[in-house]
Amino acid sequence: MATLDTRSQSTLRPWLGVSAITASLFVFLTTELMPVGLLTPVSASLGISVGVAGLMVTLYGISAGLGVPFIVAWTRRVNRRVLLSALLAVLTLGNVVTAVSPNYPLVLTTRLVMGFASGVFWAIGVSMAMRLVPERQASRAAAVVMSGISVAAVVGIPLGTVLESLTGWRTTFLIWAGLSALVLLAVVAVIPSLPSANAVPVREVFLLPLRNVRLRTVLSTVVLFVLGHFGAYTFVRPYLEESASATPFFVTAVLMVYGVGGAAGNLIAGYTVSRNLRGSSVAGCAGLVASLLSLLTIGHGQAGAIVSLALWGVSFGVVQLCQVNMTQAAAPDTFEAAMSLNTMAYNTSIAIGALAGGLFADHLGVTGVVWFGVALTAASLLLTLGTRRRAPRTAA
Repeated sequence: MATLDTRSQSTLRPWLGVSAITASLFVFLTTELMPVGLLTPVSASLGISVGVAGLMVTLYGISAGLGVPFIVAWTRRVNRRVLLSALLAVLTLGNVVTAVSPNYPLVLTTRLVMGFASGVFWAIGVSMAMRLVPERQASRAAAVVMSGISVAAVVGIPLGTVLESLTGWRTTFLIWAGLSALVLLAVVAVIPSLPSANAVPVREVFLLPLRNVRLRTVLSTVVLFVLGHFGAYTFVRPYLEESASATPFFVTAVLMVYGVGGAAGNLIAGYTVSRNLRGSSVAGCAGLVASLLSLLTIGHGQAGAIVSLALWGVSFGVVQLCQVNMTQAAAPDTFEAAMSLNTMAYNTSIAIGALAGGLFADHLGVTGVVWFGVALTAASLLLTLGTRRRAPRTAA
């Protein structure tokens, strides 16, 4: 019995750590996106326009993307458990300051600092989870962590909106500060010491894509599918309202279907990437293209829109996990540094994709935005297909 108990505890503790990292992703992502549902009360309270209030999301994303390679390199010798705890402390304090802030400049400054912390988490969080479990379960651990994205989309952001309607936006941020503090305590309690495994100075971080053709290809694939996906996804609501006469209730419901599909895609990929990483990535990219084409052809009815968004969510969940594993496969000895570049490329592409989507929407209509998404995701699929013969030589 003692042996069984010991074995059970040794098996359970790593997955408790993975759960704590997943919860960390949840609070980081909901903190980043929660202002989307709070722009109106924040703007009214602080005496600013809704557009200016939107900078709470924009600046957070910019600092999360552009600062991460430098901060990850500067903290390359810091124990990862200590670093994650510090990041969560910054998140907790930032939510408190946001809640009590008397003016908007302080809110923006606080969000900028929180964005840096969020970017570093994206660079180290998945690799921490993959180190906690046996190597054969690493892909599954990454899938569990990435499922936090879908949980945040389905539960976190709507929950923030509901809390604001019941308590006010300042109390909502205080509640999120308390939740962040609880996650911090969980990280301290269940995650063991994790010394930095692959220290890379700043100058070496930016040389990685120049020296590693395979990593450069992965980053190019990430840029293309993120541009296409977020360019189209940013305007999915006006597209559904225009093409399917969707009500706000239907839009909310279909986006929840998308979120559930994303979680399912993560779990599916958790089993397939260890067996055929390239095949999983090709399938995911093909699914993105197919879902957008489906939205254009059968998305004019509610049933077609639901099917299209469900396929879109599953495909995006698969591609999300594949690109993390592809980054690790391309740079196994410098994974955190490579993920910092991945994070920079990802967040920058989100901003550019949304900007390009807006230009298409203004000049060609929202249908043009979806075609923009088709073109870019198809380009990512072609690039993935084209790496078949080159990858082995690069790995060698």
